[in-house]
Amino acid sequence: MRYDAVLNVNGTDYPVEIEPGRSLLSVVRTELGLAGSKEGCDDSECGACMMLVDGRPVNSCSYLALQAQGRAITTVEGLRSGGELHPLQRQFLEQGGVQCGFCTPGMLISAKALLDQNPDPTDEEIRVALSGNLCRCTGYQGIVRAVRAAAEELAGSGAAAG
Repeated sequence: MRYDAVLNVNGTDYPVEIEPGRSLLSVVRTELGLAGSKEGCDDSECGACMMLVDGRPVNSCSYLALQAQGRAITTVEGLRSGGELHPLQRQFLEQGGVQCGFCTPGMLISAKALLDQNPDPTDEEIRVALSGNLCRCTGYQGIVRAVRAAAEELAGSGAAAG
């Protein structure tokens, strides 16, 4: 059995037919073609699939797609604005927060949620906010530097983390 639904992803409404047990990650990747969020563990352990749902980070591998109907979903693709990289994306590149890149989408989403709630986090607060995201390559130093630099950039521009 499939259900008609409309998912609002990155500000765009997508009508879809969804089986009840399908994850948000599966539907966004296969039905909508937004493949930035990754499937790592498929068990809510690694954070590679992180998306924002109504501004809150969720492991989309274990979040049912039907639960997301009527909510605002943001994927890593939605961080760009007007063709420009979000400061977090740019700083991840500049500060060495990207190596293989597999964890990067989830890290960016978790960092975005943090900066939306706390525009001037300490390094410890950054580490806690990213603790649900596993990285096997970077050792986290470049990632923490990138979030700190993005926070400073956003504060200096007077812009919200948006």
